[in-house]
Amino acid sequence: MMMNGELAGFTIPRLGMGTMALAIEGRPDRDTAIRTIHAGLDAGVRYLDTAWSYYLPSEPGTGTAKDLGYGEKLVRDALASWNGPRDEVLVATKTGYRRTMEVPAFVAPVSDSEGCGRRPGEERQHLQAAGSQYGWMADSRPETMIRDAKESALHLGVDTLDLLYSHGPDPAVPYEDQCGALKQLLDEGVIKYAGISRVNNEQIDLARSIIGNGLIAVQNQFSPSHPDPERTMEHCKELGLAFVCWSPLGGFLDAFDQRAYDPFREVAGNHGCSYQRVVLAWELSRYSRLFTIPSARNPQEINDSFAATELTLTPDELAMLNASVDARRG
Repeated sequence: MMMNGELAGFTIPRLGMGTMALAIEGRPDRDTAIRTIHAGLDAGVRYLDTAWSYYLPSEPGTGTAKDLGYGEKLVRDALASWNGPRDEVLVATKTGYRRTMEVPAFVAPVSDSEGCGRRPGEERQHLQAAGSQYGWMADSRPETMIRDAKESALHLGVDTLDLLYSHGPDPAVPYEDQCGALKQLLDEGVIKYAGISRVNNEQIDLARSIIGNGLIAVQNQFSPSHPDPERTMEHCKELGLAFVCWSPLGGFLDAFDQRAYDPFREVAGNHGCSYQRVVLAWELSRYSRLFTIPSARNPQEINDSFAATELTLTPDELAMLNASVDARRG
C-alpha cells in the first residue's frame, strides 16, 4: 500500500495528526499535549493539522483573549521543542470559524459600512453537537479570513503558511467571496497553498475556478459512519486534488453509529490490533491521494494510529470492508 503522498510541496506519510483534541474542551494539560505531538512526530507523522478556532469557547462571546490561538501556538511550541527535522513537517491551519458556547441566535442588523454583507435577521451558522453548549460559529467574511490567516502565521511563528483551508462555507457570505479571500492570500504570499473544507462538489468546482492551481486539497468528513455520501472523494480524484478526511474515526464531539465499525472490529481480531488502526489502514487504501488526520489526546493514541501505516489488509478484508461501507452510503 502506498503510504506516502505529495501535499503542499512535501512528500510525507499520508497519515497525519489532527490537533483539535489537544486544544478544545476536554483537552489534556499542556505538557501532555506537547508530548503527544512529539510522540506523533517521533513515530513518523509529518503533517500536523490545526486551526485558528482551536481554543476554549467562553460565555459570553467566542473566547478569551488569553486562549485565542491556543491550538496554533501549541503546534508552534511542540515543533520548537522537538529535536527532529522541522523542515520536513507540513503544518496546515484553517480560517473562517469561531468557537462559541452561546445558543444559536439571529445576528443583529449590520450596516453596509461595516462590510459584513449580512441582511438584517439573517442567521449566522452554528455547528454544535446535540445536547452540547459548545460549538463553532461560521464567520467567513473575506476581511475576517484574511486577518485571521495573518494572525495564524504569527501564532505559528512563520512568515508564510504552508497550507490554509477555508474552515467551511458560511451561509451569510457568498462562497465565491470566501474563495476570493484565499486567492488574495495566495497572491499576497501569506499562504503557499489553499484548501477548502466541508464542501460539496459544486463548491469544489467553484473554488477551483477562482483559486486555480493554488487549490490543492479538500478536507471533508470521512469514516465508516460518515462515508462521503456526496462522493466528493471521487470528484477530488477526477480533478487530481488531495482528499483529507477529518474525524476519520467517527469523531468525539458528535454521536455516531458504532455499528458501522463492527466489520472493522472483526478484522482487528484477525490482526490482534485495535479496530481504529484497521479503520485508518482501510481509509488509506481508498485513494492514493487521501490523507487521514486522526486526533489524539495522549502518546498512546497517536502511536496506535500511526501504526496503521504498517498494517496490510488482505484483498478479501478490503473487499468486505468496502462492501460494508458502500452499503451504508447507498
